[in-house]
Amino acid sequence: MTKSIDPNGADRFATLTFEREVAAPPSTLWQAWTAPAARAVWAAPTPTVTVEFLEADTRVGGREISLCKVADQPDIRCEAGWLELKPAERSVNYEVISSEGVTQSAALVTANISGTSESSRLRVTVQLSSLAEDMEAGYRQGFGAGLDNLTGVAQRTMVLQRKIMAPRSVVWGAWMNVEALPQWWGPDGFSCRTKRIDLRSGGEWVFDMIGPDGTVYPNHHLYHDVRPEERFGYTLLWGENGPKHADAWAAFEDMNGGTQVTLGMVFSTPAEFQEAKGFGAVELGLQTLGKLDRFIASR
Repeated sequence: MTKSIDPNGADRFATLTFEREVAAPPSTLWQAWTAPAARAVWAAPTPTVTVEFLEADTRVGGREISLCKVADQPDIRCEAGWLELKPAERSVNYEVISSEGVTQSAALVTANISGTSESSRLRVTVQLSSLAEDMEAGYRQGFGAGLDNLTGVAQRTMVLQRKIMAPRSVVWGAWMNVEALPQWWGPDGFSCRTKRIDLRSGGEWVFDMIGPDGTVYPNHHLYHDVRPEERFGYTLLWGENGPKHADAWAAFEDMNGGTQVTLGMVFSTPAEFQEAKGFGAVELGLQTLGKLDRFIASR
């Protein structure tokens, strides 16, 4: 860490470095680091802080605006803008912190990711300029706690991807259509029985998945942050109004004449993540994306 001190004795500039070892591959860590639905899970440094996302656009030139809320204290506003995104390797963003209309600090945040198929190393460098007050100690504590949360989230995140040779509008239409979705959702041999379905922000899908042997699996999805042809987030519950199973998202990107579909899930606990892996959730999820591909091809 390096710092500069102004003539009045106040610390104004500092370079902070954070490093974390993560038991997840770089591709998964990248999704946990950049996907808005995942960032919302780990952003709050402590349970006493609530983070409300007002805007989230993880693209070069896009920005993220959030409010950190603590009881009986003024909200802290954070505006971040993405300057560079190199998937699974590197990101650069600016970050401006303010409170009650007064800018507290500005920073340039560079994240570098490396690793193997089993684990990753995350190195984050923050070039911090304190404006209204010395922010170094707060950054060390708050940013460090957030990265600790990120490490835990990445280790219980599952990411599935498939390229589908169809335009984004077509893939989106097959997914976010109340008649189409129940026709293909679920692994091979499964069918869906819908009770209620509304695929808008604030909407829900209450349904049963029925296995090849007739076993019924109650499900409840709650939808939010629906951005047409780009992404949506949703919460998975164990049955109607049951306990939360995972925070999830689906993202759609143009790729070489087709659409790259990314389905991500942050399981509620490490135990649920391990249980899901154990019963073949990766393979079953890829089967679900395969059914989507075949459904679109058959239209």
